[in-house]
Amino acid sequence: MHIQKATKYLNDVTLQKQCELFPCYNCGAGSAVQKECGILLHMLKNAESDAELKGLDVDSLVIKHMQVNKPPRCSTELHRAHGQIVPKPEEEVAQKRKLSQKKLKKQKHTVWK
Repeated sequence: MHIQKATKYLNDVTLQKQCELFPCYNCGAGSAVQKECGILLHMLKNAESDAELKGLDVDSLVIKHMQVNKPPRCSTELHRAHGQIVPKPEEEVAQKRKLSQKKLKKQKHTVWK
């Protein structure tokens, strides 16, 4: 689908001119939601601006594949005093960082006195 056709279609869905049924997980057909279409519109506008910066033709952009993954779920809950139920804190995962080559060279040449 061309990117201009997709933006027009998503604009119609957000204005409720056209209905789109989003499938729910294991529940059958979902409902037409404007929030998700707004997020997709934001992604498409971001892709258009990236293509302009790279010098590509915006009119010839085509969406090949788009995928949305399930969000993480809080599986367990802790029971506290006075009937309070609080989600169990998840373990923090170490973040991976990519350092550029310039920063790596600067780190190798530093001398500690």
